[in-house]
Amino acid sequence: MAIHDSSKVLAKFHGDEKFPVEWENEDEKKLFWFYDDNHVPFPVSPMYFSLNGWWGPTCEYLFQRFDVDSGQQWLGKRINGYLYTAIVPRAEKDAAEAGKYYGWIMSTYATNFTEWWENRYLPEILRNFEYIDNFDAENATLQELMIYLEEAIDIQERHFRLHWILNWAQFAASMGFVGVAKQLVPDVTEDTLGKVNVSRKDRNWDSLKGLWELKEKVKGDAELKKIFESATSPADIEPKLKESAKGKEFISAVRKYAEEFGYKAIYTHEYVFPLYVEDQKQIYDQIGNYLASDFDYHAVYNKSIKEQDEAIAWLRDKLKDKSAEEKKQFEEALDLHLRMFPLTPDHHFYMDQGTFARMRLVLLRVARKMVKAGMLDDPEDIFMLEHEQLRRYVGDPENYPGRKLIADAKASIEKAKKIQPRDWVGTVTEWNMYQEPYHTLWGYPEKFERESGPAAVKGEVKGLGASPGVVEGTARVVKSPAQFDEVQNGEIMVCIMTNPAWVVVFSKIKAVVTDSGGVLSHSAVVAREFMIPGVVGTGSATRQIKTGDRIRVDGDNGLVTILG
Repeated sequence: MAIHDSSKVLAKFHGDEKFPVEWENEDEKKLFWFYDDNHVPFPVSPMYFSLNGWWGPTCEYLFQRFDVDSGQQWLGKRINGYLYTAIVPRAEKDAAEAGKYYGWIMSTYATNFTEWWENRYLPEILRNFEYIDNFDAENATLQELMIYLEEAIDIQERHFRLHWILNWAQFAASMGFVGVAKQLVPDVTEDTLGKVNVSRKDRNWDSLKGLWELKEKVKGDAELKKIFESATSPADIEPKLKESAKGKEFISAVRKYAEEFGYKAIYTHEYVFPLYVEDQKQIYDQIGNYLASDFDYHAVYNKSIKEQDEAIAWLRDKLKDKSAEEKKQFEEALDLHLRMFPLTPDHHFYMDQGTFARMRLVLLRVARKMVKAGMLDDPEDIFMLEHEQLRRYVGDPENYPGRKLIADAKASIEKAKKIQPRDWVGTVTEWNMYQEPYHTLWGYPEKFERESGPAAVKGEVKGLGASPGVVEGTARVVKSPAQFDEVQNGEIMVCIMTNPAWVVVFSKIKAVVTDSGGVLSHSAVVAREFMIPGVVGTGSATRQIKTGDRIRVDGDNGLVTILG
């Protein structure tokens, strides 16, 4: 494990009585391990951790494929039950040599990737999904199911290799546009650039539109509307719909929606959360939320596109006195950026959502066979085993302590839930705080600077300005999807993080405040799309703000003020 020798050490934390850390070796202590509240804010399951989630081998492939100068590995570590990750830097000489290839090659990735995606990569992903979805698990033996699992693991790793190729190609296109725009229009603001950064067509918009169309069916039918308005919980809706032909027809429409858009969980980066395709109660709940707020898909979409058009027109007006060559440079960078930007939500749909969701289903198919064989009491227990533990258990169920491992894992997770994880452990260096680019998605370096800077002013919560505007309103702290229906129109949502499954709540709120994330996090991007103020990466909003508090959210300056 190479360590960046010239990096100046800014801070260290190697554990204490309150938050002990077990280190495998001294090199681990030299890395900057940050809490992954952006993906896995809760104690991580043994199975998800053991299969390396989004970090590990596929990230090593990323650094190797692109010869990226900013790292060589991205490691994962469980600390007190929570996921922490660290990027291992290259040696200085190696980094200097690697950066030249990266700079030389990336424009070609950016220019060609949409064609590769449409003609090669996406068809490959869809073929893999077809194999997973159509496997005859009911009639397979446990041995055949375990091989099916191994192939699904191969598919997950392949898809996340593609994820990183896409991610860096899209990143290169976006950074290329931002660089050209700032060079040619020095007074361009981040707000203007943020308005340009909107996808005009992607699977996220398709999902929102599909849900809106279901809501419109309910809104336009007195019988359906009465069922939704009289339901005391989402679980009440489907049984009542089954009582009429019209209701049964609507159930079919919901299930059709789930088959297309339901391969996701409320927290995408895990296996333990039920999927929309498994349980449509979550979809009925979202339709009810849309009905209560009378969400207008076209108004939100058209406003977003209008602001994008206006921002682009403003930039073009600023360029009117530039040379033809400079205008051409701008238009080419803009065109590439707009063509690539839909891949940000689309890769989440197919990879972060669709691939992890299907891995959950594969594991449950194995687990149901194990329940029949008397190895498990509940299919969900399979997630409490690590991958290797599962293989050893099915290979020798009479002697391997599978049930004990499951019980121990459950106890450890319950213990972890009582712990408040630290933002980081290990060693903070000049390199990993101010040179390595990816940790900015977690709100660094601002999060670290707040920690080491002046004491916070009472009644203020500082974060990153993610979406412009200033509003005041009533706070609603949302820590789980079970609380979605508690959110009232016009409230300000305060939460740990969001992902695409949370988009439905954005139709009701006037601002969003999160503990985790940076200005490119999901919460920030969606807040800009919905044109509501947003402050992200506060680190402590859900602990400092209570439901019912009146707060002011300043999305321009990244400040939340508790008014009372």
